[in-house]
Amino acid sequence: MLPIDQFYAQLSTPAKIVVTMHQKPDGDAMGSALGLYHFLIAMGHEVTVISPTNWASFLDWMPGIDTVIDFEQQKEKSLGIINSAHVIFCLDFNILHRTKHMEQPLLAAGCTKILIDHHQQPQEEAFTYGISDTSKSSTCEMVYDFIVDSGNLDKLTIHTAECLYTGVMTDTGSFRFPATTASVHRMVATLKEIGLHHTKVHDNIYDNFLENRLRFIGYALVNRMEVLYEYNTALMYITRADLQRYNIKTGDTEGLVNYLLTIQGIKFGALVIDRDGERKWSFRSKGAFDVNAFARKHFNGGGHVNAAGGGSYDSLDANVANFKEVIKEYQNQLQ
Repeated sequence: MLPIDQFYAQLSTPAKIVVTMHQKPDGDAMGSALGLYHFLIAMGHEVTVISPTNWASFLDWMPGIDTVIDFEQQKEKSLGIINSAHVIFCLDFNILHRTKHMEQPLLAAGCTKILIDHHQQPQEEAFTYGISDTSKSSTCEMVYDFIVDSGNLDKLTIHTAECLYTGVMTDTGSFRFPATTASVHRMVATLKEIGLHHTKVHDNIYDNFLENRLRFIGYALVNRMEVLYEYNTALMYITRADLQRYNIKTGDTEGLVNYLLTIQGIKFGALVIDRDGERKWSFRSKGAFDVNAFARKHFNGGGHVNAAGGGSYDSLDANVANFKEVIKEYQNQLQ
C-alpha cells in the first residue's frame, strides 16, 4: 500500500469513482463517505456511494443520502458500477470482510483501491494507496485532512462540512473521548467558518428517534444489565424477543453500550445483541484497558483501544457465559 499523498496528483483527472464503507454504516462511515462524495463531485468526478447494507434512519437527513445505493438491495446495479470504476475509496474499515457480501467483488476489482481508516491492523495488501492512522478521532477527520493536504480546501462545501462533522461528533462522543485532539477542534473551527450549523447535525443524530427506542432503552437498563463490581465491569444482553417487542430497527441500539460506562467505577462495558444468525458484541472501556485486544482474543473482533466490536455464532446464553468466564483473566487489569 503506497502512501496516500502519491494519489493526490490524480485528483485533477476526472474518473469514475466508487466510495464504500463497512456494513451497517454508522455516523463516521456514512459521514466520511458522503463528505468525500461531495468533495469528489466538486472536483469533477463521476461518483457513486455504495453501502454494503442498509443504514440507520437517523442518517437519512444527510445531504446526498438519496444517491447512496444499498448493495444488498441492488446487487446487479452495484456490481456493474464496481466493475466499471477507475477508483474505489474504502472508508472506515481495516479489512475487506467488514463489507460483508461486497468483499469478493472488491477483491476482484482490478482498479485502483484507496484506504482511509483509523482502525488497527489494516489489510494493506488489498489497497493500492492508503492511510491508516489509529491516532485520528474518526475517518471523517482523515477525509478532512485528505482534502486539506491535497490542496483543495476551497472545494469544501457546506454539504461536505455537515457530513464530516457528523462523523467526528459521533466518533468522539460529542468531543469527550480522548481522541478529541487539538486538530479536531481546529477542523471544527474551519467547518464553522464556512457556515456549518452544528446544532442542526446534533438534533438530527441524537434527537430524532421514535418513542419505542426510549422505552426499549429503559427496559434494557432495568432488565438486561448486570454489574460485575469485582471486575469493574457492566454487561448488557439483548434477546431477539426484546428487539421484536420494541420493533427495534438498524441504528436503534447505537450508543446503548455507552450507558454502561456512566456507572461510577465501571471501567469496562460490554453489550451483546442476539441478531439474526449471529450474536454481535460492542465493547467500551475507560483508561488503559484494551478492548481491541480483548475482542480479538475472545470474540473474533477488534477496533480501538477503548472501543471495539466482535461476533459469535454461539447462542446468546453461551456468549454471556463465555464472557463471564474470560473476564476472570482480567480482574487485576480492571482493578
